[in-house]
Amino acid sequence: MNWEKYSHRKIKEIIFGALESNLDYRHKPVLGLPASYLDTEVFYHDAPFLEDAPFLSAMIANPNHIGCHTLNESETAFEGTQKIESELIQLCAKGIFKGADEHYDGYVASGGTEANIQAIWILKRYYEKEFNANPDEITLVYTEDAHYSMPKAGSLLSLNTITLPVDEDSRCISKDSKEMLSQAQHKGKKYFIVVLNMGTTMFGSVDDIDEVVGWMDSLGLNYKVHIDAAFGGFIYPFTDKNSKLTFQNPKINSFTLDGHKMLQSPYGTGIYLTRRGFMDYALTEEANYVKGKDYTLIGSRSGANSIAVWMIMRTYGSEGWKMKIEKLLDKTDRLCDKLTRMGVQFFRNPYMNIVTIKSDEIDPQVAKDYLLVPDTHDNNPAWYKIVVMDHVTQGIIDRFLMEIKSSVSAKQLLESE
Repeated sequence: MNWEKYSHRKIKEIIFGALESNLDYRHKPVLGLPASYLDTEVFYHDAPFLEDAPFLSAMIANPNHIGCHTLNESETAFEGTQKIESELIQLCAKGIFKGADEHYDGYVASGGTEANIQAIWILKRYYEKEFNANPDEITLVYTEDAHYSMPKAGSLLSLNTITLPVDEDSRCISKDSKEMLSQAQHKGKKYFIVVLNMGTTMFGSVDDIDEVVGWMDSLGLNYKVHIDAAFGGFIYPFTDKNSKLTFQNPKINSFTLDGHKMLQSPYGTGIYLTRRGFMDYALTEEANYVKGKDYTLIGSRSGANSIAVWMIMRTYGSEGWKMKIEKLLDKTDRLCDKLTRMGVQFFRNPYMNIVTIKSDEIDPQVAKDYLLVPDTHDNNPAWYKIVVMDHVTQGIIDRFLMEIKSSVSAKQLLESE
């Protein structure tokens, strides 16, 4: 789980070198591409500060990263920056998820939603091609705490779905789930796409892969596992040293990451990672005008977004990133310790920076003042979520705790009267 930290000078040299290897619309007789650099009436390509701003320079150069660049062929016009994206995919697969020396495939998507749908689409196509499965025989399995991209994928891909229940307090998958899987099997469902969570959106909970695949194996089911690590992928692997959610686990086929959360990269930096060979199931043969054709849901996409994620990872290096995560976890620990002493009920995975408090423990006005996220906006919420990020200072936490303490004291006073 190590990758090298680069100096700002080295990062600039690599990125500007990559941009020089790309097509330059100003110096090449380009007639066929339906694209160009950003409009110069609005975005000045000769601004002096750009000499020290590789990401903004990449934005203005506007490289198109259509296709999948961990494969053999891609559009040669942007091969310089495509190599950076390809390196980024290997950094994530090997540096974060302990992938072996083998090659991994993937790409920088528009976000975690697209990356999850890409994963499910690929596994659907895998079953259709390798087992001649029809869609009615394939079932998508996810928990009730899973991100809404899972039911969205089920609807888009016309898949049967099973939503596994979780315990209200522990957020663990209910043991009744095994019977639900067995019933699906008896109804003729033969192939299962299983999505497990590394940090759910609302609770930061992490699913027990051993328990779930144990049920699947005992029933003799044909299944593949995708891990939604959109939130937890840039924190959990660095805090739980014994995590089984890695590419070393042969049960796991793919991962989703989301750079715009913990990594604080621009929106549009979801990441899809998969084992070698599975991108082939997403090949769009009809993309004949694209060199290497297309394997992604999104098609054309900004190469600058890949550069942003790569820059952040290379600026910190693995050791620097671990230190940053440790600081966030320390602040979260302190918050939870004080909530516990006040008798406030909450859920928190000890390796994550999400704290979810039961709604009856918080004055709704306090929740509104601090922009806590409810589990629902449609009805009365049962939970409110706190995410301890870089902008969450100890001062903000202390002020919040003072207001919580006041509301708890007032509640206790009323109950005693």
